[in-house]
Order: sequence, then structure tokens, then C-alpha cells
Amino acid sequence: MGRSVIPTEQPANAMRLLIGGVELFAAMIEAIDAAQHEVRLETYIFSFEGTGADVAQALMRAAQRGVRVYVVVDGVGTGELPAPWSERMAQAGVQVHVFAPAVGIGFWLPSRWRRMHRKLCVVDKQVAFCGGINILDDYLDPHVQGLLKAPRLDYALRFRGPLVTPAHDAMTQLWSRIEVVTDLRSQDLSGAIGALRGAAQNLRLPSRGETQLVLRDNVRHRAHIERAYRKAIGAAHHDVLVANAYFFPGLRLRRALELAAKRGVRVRLLLQGRYEYFLPYRAARQLYGQLMAAGVEIYEYHASFLHAKVAVVDGTWLTVGSSNLDPFSLLLAREANVVAHHPELAHTLHTSLTSALAHGADRVDPHAYLSRGWWDRTLDAMASAVLRLGVFLTGKRF
Repeated sequence: MGRSVIPTEQPANAMRLLIGGVELFAAMIEAIDAAQHEVRLETYIFSFEGTGADVAQALMRAAQRGVRVYVVVDGVGTGELPAPWSERMAQAGVQVHVFAPAVGIGFWLPSRWRRMHRKLCVVDKQVAFCGGINILDDYLDPHVQGLLKAPRLDYALRFRGPLVTPAHDAMTQLWSRIEVVTDLRSQDLSGAIGALRGAAQNLRLPSRGETQLVLRDNVRHRAHIERAYRKAIGAAHHDVLVANAYFFPGLRLRRALELAAKRGVRVRLLLQGRYEYFLPYRAARQLYGQLMAAGVEIYEYHASFLHAKVAVVDGTWLTVGSSNLDPFSLLLAREANVVAHHPELAHTLHTSLTSALAHGADRVDPHAYLSRGWWDRTLDAMASAVLRLGVFLTGKRF
């Protein structure tokens, strides 16, 4: 992967798989409450309802006892914080930046579709968290009134050791770049130049190892998460299991899945059955026919909303992170995934996913799919065309 990867060796017991916000927030709050020096948090969505408020309270407690607390939220996913919470966090000493605020008609320009979609947290440069889970209660969803009947399905990793350093460096670099923009807007050019120098110091990457933090951005790491998937799938011998909320991969990744299935690898995709957004769900269904014709098994998750972005290959390789397999994540957004050769963790994740397949999902029947009505076919084709048009407007190739 060359310069795409920030890797390091890790002892086998340094990483722990966390399922859902219930497990993640408990572990994160425990670490924040023990923090002595610094807490950094990045999230696409920060909701202050339900258990999300518990995370906010922990951040404020840390800041009030003198810990430096830095929070970055996305300008679309979160926007400006609710006024009461913004005031309380500011009074406590929590520093908050909004990445690329969505203001005015400029948001509709393709250049403004580049979002901060990472979900990272680093505490005291000693413990870190990476995954797909927003600061959003498992049982709350902005598209549903009341509570969900079952928790959202999503994953994160908690880890210690050398891998924490590149995670911290990536977060420090992003904070510095946001400070640059803020200083330039206020005409504080000397501060902006200093921040740029500080950011540049974080660009050197360690040598490759067994466990990797793989980043995606629009400068140095444009296709590295996709390449990590393609390399693992291309080397698979017997089993590929992918769970992804928004699935509309480019030709090369689709071809890797098809070729794996054709050479006898069991390839299973766990995708959304209960969807939040009509367009990506319908566009994904347009791809089902060709994939199933190659032997790929497709399952749709109906127990609740699927928000996972994970995969397991041959029971040893896994990835857990923020990146969907769609144009938004693979071409535009800032993303972070942990990629590991770790049989113990891979087994734990594989067990959780196969349970979700068995108890919360339905396999898509190829014959039923091919015989679906003209209206469904039309909706799928139109959604696919709209997504492809969006990609074209960004000037990217997919």
C-alpha cells in the first residue's frame, strides 16, 4: 500500500471489539474519566440525546478538572451544536470545531461534499477508539419517532500500543488545518502559518506492520481503504464476509468480489434491508443481479438499522472503521479504518456477523430479484443513475 497506510505491530491482547454504542460509550467514558492530560474526539454526528449526553458529560468533567479536550464534528452530520450544550461545553473548557460548516448555497457545490466522516477518539495518547459508531444513542434515529425496537448494528475497536500514535497524529493534523482556516478568516496570518507548519510535521508515516490505521482523504490517501479491501478479497481462500451500510462500490471492488466467488470463495454481503435513505438503498439493489450471478450471497438486515462498515476474510483478516463502500466514503470523505491480521478478533467479529445473518437478515433470492416488477426495476435504475451523475459532477472516476 506504500504511503497509504499508517501501520504498526500490536500485541494480540491490545485490541477489543465493541458492539454498538452501549459498549463503545461505556469504554470511552471510562477512558475519558481516567484522562489526565488530553482527550481528542472526532465524529460525524454528535447527538446530545440519550447516551450521547453521557459522552458529552464525560468530556465536560474532563475539561473541568484541567484536561485539554478537543472535539471535531462535521458541518453536515452535526452542524452547529445546540445552543444550551454549546454554552455548557464552552464554560467547561471543551474546545469544539465544526468541520466545513454547511452554510448558504455553496453547500450544493461538489467541492463542499467532502465531509469529515471519521469516528476517532484518543485519550492521553494511551488508548484509542476507531469504528463506525457516531455519538448517537443505539435506540434513537433522526428518521424515526420514538425508540427503535432493536439497537442499531455497528462496531468499533478499542486499542492501546503503538497504533495510538498515528491516530493521535491524524487528529492533531486535522485540528491544525481547521485552525488554519479559522486564522485565515480572521486575518491572523502568522497563526495560520504556524498551524500549517505544525500540520506538515505529522505527514511522515511509520514502516508497515501487521496492524494498520488506514486513512482516506483527498490529498495523500485517496484510495487506500478501497485498496485494502481489494487486496484482502483478492487473496481470500475460503470466506469473505462484508457488512456495509451504504454499498455502491466501483467496478474494481465489485470485480474483486465477483472473482473471489467464481474461484470458490464463499462471499457474503450483509446490507441494509431497513433503510434510512431511499436513494443509496435503491442504487445498491441495482448491483445485486451481477453480483449474485457470480455466486455472491446477499443478505438484507431487517432487525434494525445497519450502520456497520466491517469485513472479515478467511477468519484472520478484518477491518473495522468509518468507511462505507460507496462514492461518498471512497471518493470524498475523510475516513479511518483499522485493518488487522488478528484471528481472535476476526473470530469475534465473524461470530457477531453470522448471528446477525441468521437472526436479523433475509437472503435475497436471485429468482425473486430477477422477477421483480417494472416499477422496482425503474426505481433501482434511476437511483443508480443519480448516484453516478453525482460522481461525474465531482470530477472523479469510479
